[in-house]
Amino acid sequence: MVSLPSNHSQEHTMKSRLLAAASALAVAATASLMAAAPALASADDAYTFGVIGDVPYGEAQVAQFPEMVSELNQQDDLGFIAHVGDIKAGSAQCTDEYFANIKEQFDRFEAPLVYTPGDNEWVDCHRANNGSYNPLERLDTLRGMFFADPGKTLGGTMPVDSQAHLGLPENVTFGKNRAAFSVINTQGSNNSLAPWSGLGLTEATNEQLDEVATRTAADVAQLQETFADARRTNARAVVVMTQADMFDPFQLANGVEENPDQVSGFRPIVDALAAGARSFGGPVYLINGDSHSYNADQPLAAGSPWLEVYGQQPLGNLDRVTVEGAATSNEWMRFTVAPNAAATDEVLTWERVPYTGTK
Repeated sequence: MVSLPSNHSQEHTMKSRLLAAASALAVAATASLMAAAPALASADDAYTFGVIGDVPYGEAQVAQFPEMVSELNQQDDLGFIAHVGDIKAGSAQCTDEYFANIKEQFDRFEAPLVYTPGDNEWVDCHRANNGSYNPLERLDTLRGMFFADPGKTLGGTMPVDSQAHLGLPENVTFGKNRAAFSVINTQGSNNSLAPWSGLGLTEATNEQLDEVATRTAADVAQLQETFADARRTNARAVVVMTQADMFDPFQLANGVEENPDQVSGFRPIVDALAAGARSFGGPVYLINGDSHSYNADQPLAAGSPWLEVYGQQPLGNLDRVTVEGAATSNEWMRFTVAPNAAATDEVLTWERVPYTGTK
């Protein structure tokens, strides 16, 4: 993860672009909320889904990835699988050939696969050891390759509502067992505000800032829609998935409290997430990858240092789970949505599951 140096002029420019993008999206977001909110299923049975992220990393894991897919295909109880981004290591090349190989494996999933891109496959592709690509060109390539059929999952078929009409087919919402799911493209490297140093740049470009503003506004709009729909349909829980770890313990250890500009790109997302959780009132779960080490916490609970970093008041109904990933990881996560009739506040529970066929 690359941190953005403090730059108040750049942040002001970013805020202006974000406000403009948010205004342009307001009408579309309202129309989407009124006309195409995802239906929430009412099945009484418990519901399970799998989550992976930051995989495959490195040659050995790339070689093992087909076995991982095959092992997940043997899990008959999974209603869907989510990949929360980073389909390659941060030092690997961002080639079309590599993307096509991963897409071929994704297509092998028998359960529906929901995928949100990670920074390793586009944001950080400017790095020389990644191939010195323009990150926005790589994002366009990912969208064309992995999201060519908006509203359809990879692997098995599951209907989802997407923001394809806003140019973000990767942003999707869906519902199951009265849990509302929202998957948004939020990136590491300060949500893609870090300069493209591999291309010799020391400041974010105008096209980069425009993309961040447009995507962030779309993310915020989708979160607002998700929480509004969850209230309207009396959903039991909201589940948000991102690639970025907006509450990365590594950042705390490296001075984010003294320099909160390191996470300036995440503030609109955190604001929308916190506001939505307060208005919803029920359990909210954030599932992310990015920082590689398994973690489960309440990042905005009373006493958390993130309250001051993001300027938030304590929030007790937000649970966050970081999925274990990277080259040394050999596990996936099984999440279970409790039956509708269950008398519990823990709508979502989870366990770490080791792969048995790989090492």
